Amino acid sequence: MEIVATMGTYLVRSPGAEFSGLRAGRFGRWADGVNAMRSDCATFAGYWRAHNNDVLSVPGPLWVVLGDSTAQGLGAPTPDDGYVGQVLGALRERSRRPWRVLNLSVSGSVIRDVLHRQLAALPVEPDLVTCGIGVNDILYTPPGRLFSDLRALVSAVPDGTVLLDLPVPARMWGVVGRVGVPYVIRINRVLHEAAAERGLRVARVSDHFTPPWVGKFASDCFHPSQNGYRDWTRALLTAIG
Repeated sequence: MEIVATMGTYLVRSPGAEFSGLRAGRFGRWADGVNAMRSDCATFAGYWRAHNNDVLSVPGPLWVVLGDSTAQGLGAPTPDDGYVGQVLGALRERSRRPWRVLNLSVSGSVIRDVLHRQLAALPVEPDLVTCGIGVNDILYTPPGRLFSDLRALVSAVPDGTVLLDLPVPARMWGVVGRVGVPYVIRINRVLHEAAAERGLRVARVSDHFTPPWVGKFASDCFHPSQNGYRDWTRALLTAIG
């Protein structure tokens, strides 16, 4: 997506773009949106690194987050406006306890990154672990490897981990969305089956993050917006209980 956006940015800034209407069109706005997300990616990662450096030195129950750019909050105005920040606020309000969050997610991660890097950084005995991963694997991992990695991940996460299933792009992204829906549904089915075998809970993002999509996506038309993350927050809080 970033490669296409980079090419698009070059095209829409070319001398002929103004005359052709490409610069002011939907493609131009989308390319600009992707580049804005690319800039936010570094900013949000820096925010969570600074946050993580301080969080283990203060008391309170600890929530560890594993995942990709959605756990970073990319697409929301600030890192705290993503589902992690929204859920953290709800946990503190509901429990009246000073919950902390250690966010080990990394934008662009695939399942293997969680298996080999993020899980290795888990502190001893966190009070809650959540993991939302797999969207990037759809683009970068062959199906056979994806399902093998997914089952390995479900086997490797700590007892009590809450997993997030994948959003289903119904009526989104045109032909690409229609083609992708059956594949995403299959991935979610495997995730739910593997989780049930281990007795793990699954946050049903697929049931909460649904059409109508107006206002639920960021400017790159890929990451959720702050409003979209409210749906993810509701799904995770329902699973946590």
